[in-house]
Amino acid sequence: MPVNEQVFGFFIPTVTLMGIGSHREIGNQIKTLGGKKTFICTDKGIVDAGICDQVVEIIKKDTGSDPVIFDDTHPNPTDKNVQDGLKVFQEKGCDLIISLGGGSAHDCGKGIGIVATNGGNIKDYEGVDQSGKSMPPFIAVNTTAGTASEMTRFCIITDTSRKVKMAIVDWRVTPNVAIDDPLLMAGMPPALTAATGMDALTHAVEAYVSTIATPITDACALKAIELIATNLRGAVANGEDMIARDNMCYAQYLAGMAFNNASLGHVHAMAHQLGGFYDLPHGVCNAILLPHVQRYNLIAKMDKFVDIAISMGEIVDGLSTRAAAQKALAAIQDLSEDIGIPRGLKELGVKEKDLKIMAENAQKDACGLTNPRCPTLDDVIDIYRNAT
Repeated sequence: MPVNEQVFGFFIPTVTLMGIGSHREIGNQIKTLGGKKTFICTDKGIVDAGICDQVVEIIKKDTGSDPVIFDDTHPNPTDKNVQDGLKVFQEKGCDLIISLGGGSAHDCGKGIGIVATNGGNIKDYEGVDQSGKSMPPFIAVNTTAGTASEMTRFCIITDTSRKVKMAIVDWRVTPNVAIDDPLLMAGMPPALTAATGMDALTHAVEAYVSTIATPITDACALKAIELIATNLRGAVANGEDMIARDNMCYAQYLAGMAFNNASLGHVHAMAHQLGGFYDLPHGVCNAILLPHVQRYNLIAKMDKFVDIAISMGEIVDGLSTRAAAQKALAAIQDLSEDIGIPRGLKELGVKEKDLKIMAENAQKDACGLTNPRCPTLDDVIDIYRNAT
């Protein structure tokens, strides 16, 4: 019997540095990549927290050069953020990008980088592998344990004219170097720790039940789920718990390895619309939607939900497959409740009148292509409604 050919890729940065103190290698990495004028893409929160000053001091000491700082990245970065940053990058003659922060800074930096070398507008690169040239040398220094944008080929930018988050999936926006140092995450407030941690859990779960999951992505996803289930509560309870912080670094990175290659599902397809429409925090939207979308998906991948339940520490001995699978949904809900995630979208100001247009946009989102079930428009509206 002939076998249908199917090719799977595995994308990851060339170099990843992890562990306590790893951010002190930034200067050496700049020199290795040949950067002469460094552009730092960050946000005002990172500047106010003093983290940017720490990085600038290291760069000055190790390279002898003064970096250019662009700190106007917004949560849910927009096409305007990219254009403004690109103007600074070009006017200052920069040749290397450092994104410093969480997913917003990394995504904005990637957007600047891909337009810097390819021209045009960031909107030109929506979709899969739409660029023709690699970014300038790129170092992503992470300060949150959630998005994994420091190591992925995903770049999410809001198109302000359409109020839609554009998914740019392109191997050329994968950073050359990713740095995950828990020391830079110790100051994250509990709410941000919770939201970013649930973002990582969403990545791992969606990748594990994806239609293009492989044994490699499955291994990464399950270990990520286990680490999140055993460390996120501790990181939220005590931000100075460096064991929990360090384990969450590994967890979110493993989740990134999983979804960077197995892609995602309808949680992200739907969360992107909430972010684009209401400018809501991505991790919180994912956390609220996760159990509702996976309840819909349950019949498609019941055996995998049993694995998720076990990885989250649930006892499933003696249970039917269905009952064991439902334990995963309960465990996700319990974790969200324990760490203070809002109970529903209504608390975030989501309105019934907007559900249909958001559902229509979600059906066009590339992340939904690998969801294990194919929801109708009415299904998506119902999921939004149930999560409200």
